[in-house]
Amino acid sequence: MNKNSVHTSLIVLIFTFAIIFASVLNPATVTPALAQPPQAQAAPTDQTPAASTYTPKYHGDPAHSDSEAAALAYMRVVMRAQVGFNKHYGHYALSLTQLVHSGTFTQRMVSPDRGDYTVGFKGKNDNFVLTMTPKSPDAQHRSFYADNDGKIHADDTKPADSDSPVVETHKW
Repeated sequence: MNKNSVHTSLIVLIFTFAIIFASVLNPATVTPALAQPPQAQAAPTDQTPAASTYTPKYHGDPAHSDSEAAALAYMRVVMRAQVGFNKHYGHYALSLTQLVHSGTFTQRMVSPDRGDYTVGFKGKNDNFVLTMTPKSPDAQHRSFYADNDGKIHADDTKPADSDSPVVETHKW
């Protein structure tokens, strides 16, 4: 590349960022072709507003909320880490701390405080039990249970256990 083409590319890049920055600070400065039309005001109703709807993260997503999706994702990471730990050491980790650096399990994941959920973990050489208990149970915050069989169970009426309905099955 010659000096002029580098200079031209840099000017185009700066101009592009300036337009994006200006549109973020003041959306009215965006050209009319790019601007969104104003939203019409909805007529007030006597009904109470509906709970926010959850958009599934993937086909077959069993979560009912973003909080549940995060809790289930955490469980998958722990379960995968346990499978890798067992394969490497011949037994399951006895604590979450032992799982650090197994798979994608990190030091910060050892904390039992996971947003709207609290982690429960009991490890034995031949088995483990992982639970996610919501801090405020409701229809959008079910409790979850998993062990070394690869199944994640959920319950919306009580703490989940091995008899609760299965929402996911994994075969690692």
